[in-house]
Amino acid sequence: MDSHFLGIAELAEAPPVAVVVDVMRAFTVAAWVFAQGAEKIVLAESLDEALELKARHPDWMALKDGPLAPGFDMVNSPGMLRSADLDGRTVVQKTTAGTVGALAVKEAELVLCAGFVVAEATARHLRTHGPDSVTFVVTGEDGQADEDLACAQYIARRITEAETDASEFLRRAGESRAAAELAQGVRLGVHPDDVALCQELDRFPFAMVARLEDSLMTLRPCPVLPG
Repeated sequence: MDSHFLGIAELAEAPPVAVVVDVMRAFTVAAWVFAQGAEKIVLAESLDEALELKARHPDWMALKDGPLAPGFDMVNSPGMLRSADLDGRTVVQKTTAGTVGALAVKEAELVLCAGFVVAEATARHLRTHGPDSVTFVVTGEDGQADEDLACAQYIARRITEAETDASEFLRRAGESRAAAELAQGVRLGVHPDDVALCQELDRFPFAMVARLEDSLMTLRPCPVLPG
């Protein structure tokens, strides 16, 4: 299997199979949203679209990067989501990088969204489908975010190698610019546990598959059997 690692701006067209990686924090947050019971996540193009979707669907909830803002229910922080009751809910998510990356490949045949928390499940899902080539979309810092690249490279290796030591990949994530900014409070809407939660390997047993549903890019959990 061939693996390609591209930033969002490098995507000339949607590849057949794409894995969109945002470790800190969009797709770590998405995994926690599902763990707290949500049925689906709708990925919004803009903050205005997120609010419009919520206005049309009053029972939906919306989250964004940064501090809480009028009309939004949650912020893009796994630490703040651990106590949320999202049973059966639809959550609209808009972030700076992760949701942008997923929307950039919405025409792909298969789109998975990932972070370390669903790394093994993502690799297993790809092994099941057996693609000849996978494009990993490294969403942060114009494709240079080391936490995202490390996670993408780890998943790529796990597709073909049953035994892969994650320690070096996790170390890179922990020493990344994003981790430092979160730990130092440079970014707003942060919980003290966010960096650690983003580095939890294989916390959840599901992959996250995104596809167009009624013209909306919609993310859902996909349970993956062990083995």
